[in-house]
Amino acid sequence: MSGHSKWANIKNKKGAADAKRGAIFTKIGREIAVAVKSGGSDPASNSKLRDAIAKARANNMPSDNIERSIKKASGELTSVTYEENVYEGYAQEGVAVIVETLTDNSNRTAADVRHIFSKCGGALGTSGCVSYMFDKKGLIVVDGDGLDEDTVMMTALEAGADDVVSGEGVFEIYTSPADFSAVREAIESNKDYVILEAGVEMIPSNTVTPSAEAEVKIRRLLDMLEDSDDVQNVYHNANLSEDEEE
Repeated sequence: MSGHSKWANIKNKKGAADAKRGAIFTKIGREIAVAVKSGGSDPASNSKLRDAIAKARANNMPSDNIERSIKKASGELTSVTYEENVYEGYAQEGVAVIVETLTDNSNRTAADVRHIFSKCGGALGTSGCVSYMFDKKGLIVVDGDGLDEDTVMMTALEAGADDVVSGEGVFEIYTSPADFSAVREAIESNKDYVILEAGVEMIPSNTVTPSAEAEVKIRRLLDMLEDSDDVQNVYHNANLSEDEEE
């Protein structure tokens, strides 16, 4: 196994925010809508939609909500068209931040994101200013309880994964973006595995350890971005202290 542990050291764990189930369902609903618009309403022929539905179920989103989101996007119900935008910028001490949004009003979202960066001592940059510091990869996090490391490694690699990292009671399975859906479905079909998180993410190639003073502002920036209705995902390369992340 190789590489660093994204789950343990990179992810901005936001327990309080994760408790806001309604907000999470809204964000996932938008992902479902975009998937339907781009590939149709049939999960059997739309891998992006299958991935979004799997994410919804992993977050305990009710089946009625999932079906409603699909129907809205397919035109059976009144729908809203969402536009995907990506913003790049810097937090305190040069920490790189990537913000992915889905919005029905790009001007509003851009202003909100810019305001959050400014308020927390950061700054938005131009497209591409920090994305080169990240690798786009599929990531499937599996509960490691009772699992054998060699067995997980073999299962994942045979399914098409690129790498497996063990740590913090979990196994992190990394894939290319193109292979993510197939690997996730293979892992999901094995009843011995419990998927805790799955998605295509931006994984930092290197990390920055900020000072304690800067970390306070960085956490505030990340929390404010995560709390924004239009923000879907936030990625960063800050190595935040573990005692605050639990």
